[in-house]
Amino acid sequence: MSLLESIHGPRDLDDLSVPQLKQLAQEIRDFLIENVARTGGHLGPNLGVVELTIALHRVFDSPQDPFVFDTGHQSYVHKLLTGRQDFGALRSRGGLAGYPQRSESEHDVVESSHASSSLSWADGISRALTRTGRMDRHVIAVVGDGALTGGMTWEALNNISDDNDRNLVIVVNDNGRSYAPTIGGMARYLNRVRTTEQYESLRKGSASFFRKLGPAGRAVYRGVRGGTHGFLSRFTNNAALYSNLDIKYLGPIDGHDLEALEETLRLAKEYGAPAIVHVITEKGRGYEPARNDEADQFHAVGKIDPATGEPLGSSDAEAWTDVFSDALVAAGERRADVIAITAAMLRPTGLQPFAQRYPDRVYDVGIAEQHAVASAAGLAFGGLHPVVAIYATFMNRAFDQVMMDVALHKAGVTFVLDRSGVTGPDGPSHHGVWDLAMLQLVPGIRIAAPRDAARLREEFDEAIAVEDAPTVIRFPKGAVAADQPALERLADGTDVLWRHGAEDVLLVGIGPMTQLAVAVAERLRAQGIGATVVDPRWVVPVQPSIVKLAASHRLVITIEDGIRVGGVGTRVRQVLREAGVDTAVDELGLPDEFIDHATREQILEDAGLSAAKIAQDVVAQVLGTRIPVARPSADTGAIWTVSPQDSEHQER
Repeated sequence: MSLLESIHGPRDLDDLSVPQLKQLAQEIRDFLIENVARTGGHLGPNLGVVELTIALHRVFDSPQDPFVFDTGHQSYVHKLLTGRQDFGALRSRGGLAGYPQRSESEHDVVESSHASSSLSWADGISRALTRTGRMDRHVIAVVGDGALTGGMTWEALNNISDDNDRNLVIVVNDNGRSYAPTIGGMARYLNRVRTTEQYESLRKGSASFFRKLGPAGRAVYRGVRGGTHGFLSRFTNNAALYSNLDIKYLGPIDGHDLEALEETLRLAKEYGAPAIVHVITEKGRGYEPARNDEADQFHAVGKIDPATGEPLGSSDAEAWTDVFSDALVAAGERRADVIAITAAMLRPTGLQPFAQRYPDRVYDVGIAEQHAVASAAGLAFGGLHPVVAIYATFMNRAFDQVMMDVALHKAGVTFVLDRSGVTGPDGPSHHGVWDLAMLQLVPGIRIAAPRDAARLREEFDEAIAVEDAPTVIRFPKGAVAADQPALERLADGTDVLWRHGAEDVLLVGIGPMTQLAVAVAERLRAQGIGATVVDPRWVVPVQPSIVKLAASHRLVITIEDGIRVGGVGTRVRQVLREAGVDTAVDELGLPDEFIDHATREQILEDAGLSAAKIAQDVVAQVLGTRIPVARPSADTGAIWTVSPQDSEHQER
C-alpha cells in the first residue's frame, strides 16, 4: 500500500516522519498528474501546493479549524488528505467537484470559486468563533497572490486589523500567477521579494546554520523569523507593509520546505492574533510540461498525455472565443479607438492576439471586475470604445458598475461575456446563467446572443458602433456550431430560420438555442403542427417583429440557456402584454437554482431543454392530447402521435 492510500483523514499525517512526508508529497504529485490527465481539471495550481497543504493539515485540525481556499481550484490536495481519493470521475456527474463542496465533506467550508472573498469569510468566521467562546479554534485562509489584486482582500484586511483578539491565520500562496502571471503594483512588489538575491541567500544560510545547532538552534530560528520586524524581513519591507495594518507577518517561506512550513505555521498558530504567513510556491511543481508552459503553467487542462502534457482528442473545430478574438483584431485594425480590458483573463477570453498586435491598447486589471467596468466608463468618457472581455459568471461581481457607472452615464462600452449559459464541469459558481436576467434590468442596455460565428462577427461590429449605451455580446463555452443561414432577415434585424405550415407556434431561440428551436420545429412538422423559428439576434430590447409575429401565432415559446426567472422569455411576455397581444407564452430556460457539475447536455436534458421534451409539451398544448407509441418514428424520432380526432388538424 502506498502512503497516500493509507491517508483517510488529516490525523493520519501526524505520525509520519519527514522522509515519509516527502515521499507522500511525491505520491500526491504522481497521483494528480495521472488522474487529472484523464479527466481534465486544475493541475498546475495543485502541483504547487502539495507541501503547503500537508503542512497545514499537520499543524491545524480541520474541520474544527475551518480552511477557506481562495480560490477553490487549489483544493485537490486538500481533498486527497481528507479521504477523497477517487478522482476517476472528477468534475463529472456523480464524481468529485473541481472545487470545495460541502456535500462532499465536512472539511469543505466555502464553495464559491470566485477569487478575493476568502479573507472576508475568514474574518466573519473568526469573529463568530470568538463571540461564541470557541477561542481554541483557528481559521485558516489560503489566498493566492493573484487574489490580492482584488479589492475585497484589502477591504477584509482593513477590517481584520481592527480586532486582534482572535485566531486567524492568512496564508498567502505566492506563485506569481493567478491564471497567468499576476499583474499590478502588488504583483511587482511581491516579485521583488521573491527574486531578491540578498533575501534568498540569507534565508538559506540562516536556516542551514540554525538547524545544524539542533533543537535549540531551531528554536532560535523560529524566534528570529517570528519577530514583527523579523531578521529576514528587514530585507523585504513586507513586515512593514503588514505591521502597519497591525497584522503579524511571517515570511517569506519556501513553500516546498515541509519543515520550514510547519515551524512557521506553528508560530502563527501560537500567536493568538491575526497573522499572515507568506509562502512562495512554484505553480506546476514537479511536472516539466507544466513548468515549461509559459502561457499558464497548466492552470487548467483538458485530457492530456501524462508523459508529455500534450492534449488528447483535441478538436479542430473553431471555438467561440477564437471567433471573438479574430473579430476584435479586425475591429482594432479599422478603429484606433477600440481598446480591450480584462480581469486577469487575457488568454482565456481571447485577448492575447489583440495584445500581441496592439500591446498598448490592452489593460489587464487583475482580479478586479468592478474596477474594470468603472474604468471602462472613464475610458469611454475620454473618447475611446472599451471592450470588456470577461466570463459571464464574473460579470455578477460588477453589476453595480454596469448600472451606475456605464449605463447611467450613457457610456459606449461593449461587454463580451464568454462562457455564458451552462458551462458544465466547473459547477455552480461557474455557470454563466444569470447574465440575461441580471443585465436586462439595466436601462438602455442592448444585449445580443449570436447563434453562430457569422452572427458573432456581425453583432460585435454592431455593438462597438453604439456610443451612447452599454452593449453586451454573450456566447457559450466550446466549439461553434455550423452557421445557420436565415430564410429572411426582417427590418429590425430579426432572422427567420424556419417557416412551415400554419402559424401555430412561434419559437424564439436565444443564441445557440436556435438549433434546438429548429429541431423542435422539425418534430412539430411531423405532427402536423406549423411553426416559425426566429433568432432576434438582439434579444434586449425585444424587437418589434417578435411582437408582430406573436400576434399571429397561437403559442409563443422562448428558449434560452439562462435562468428562466426574469429571463428573456419573461421580458417577451411583458412586452406582449403591454402591446395588447394575448398569445400564450411559454418561457423555457434553466431553473432558478444552483446547478451541480455535469456535462452541458446532461444539464439541459434535466431542465427539459431537449427537442423531444419541448415538442411533446407543445403537442399536448396545441392538440390537447398525446398518446405514447411503442417505438419512435423511423424518420422523425418522435415518441408520440396524435389521436384520431386530431387528423383534420394533421392534414392542414
